[in-house]
Amino acid sequence: MTLPYHAKMAQSRRIVIQLTIRSQFEHPAVPLKASQKQNGSRQHYKLNLNSPLPSTGNHMANSSRRKRNLIESRAALIVIDIQAGTFFDESEVRAIDHMPGYKERMAMARIAIDKARDMGIPVIFIQEVHRPDLVDFGRELDGDEDVHCLEDNPNTEIAVEEMGFLPSDYLIKKRRYSAFFGTDFEILLRGLKVDTLLLCGGLTDVCVHYTFVDGHQSDYFCRVIEDCVAGSSEDAHEAALRAMEYLQRGARRSLSEVLKAMEECDSSPTVAA
Repeated sequence: MTLPYHAKMAQSRRIVIQLTIRSQFEHPAVPLKASQKQNGSRQHYKLNLNSPLPSTGNHMANSSRRKRNLIESRAALIVIDIQAGTFFDESEVRAIDHMPGYKERMAMARIAIDKARDMGIPVIFIQEVHRPDLVDFGRELDGDEDVHCLEDNPNTEIAVEEMGFLPSDYLIKKRRYSAFFGTDFEILLRGLKVDTLLLCGGLTDVCVHYTFVDGHQSDYFCRVIEDCVAGSSEDAHEAALRAMEYLQRGARRSLSEVLKAMEECDSSPTVAA
């Protein structure tokens, strides 16, 4: 159907307005000189397509946020997927990529574990495990990861000796990246009256990050011990740390800072009224 002339003109004006608005967000606009103005006293603008986009800078939008302690109220140390294969699997090609120094970073977690035990802070081990028929992998194998953490593989077991795992320790088995997803992890945290999660383990960019995000969205204070986590690559590791710091400023903490905070915190649970 052919549009009437006045309808065509209205449609053209709408398109020009839309393009102008979009361009003004993408490129700064500068006023024309007085001699270039048209239509009486109206102010017209010329888009400067060569101007750089405005810089967002490094300042934070939330400049008035409340300063938090490293440990708020009662803490728990969450040891994510430090399994036997971390220390014994010397395969040249692994099912999951590891950044350089991965094993050494996982071994550092033992220092945090021992200190948590000394201070009465609960230690919760997280273990990724899958059924041998692969029925519970879902979309996990659609990316870079190959089959991993099968129930019948000794490498899937918790690194008992290296981490000092005790029969009395809490153990959460998961089928997905996040320790919260499809587990009773949060029921345990509520029972322990925990408010702060101290995260260590791997991968920084996968299971640690996903657990952090779910903890954040469940209103826990989340801290990641950056000396005791490692990613699939150095770039992915650093990007995940920055992403977690974005969600909770002060989330990235050194092992020495965490050990000091453990010594100073009151680990006794609060009795519910």
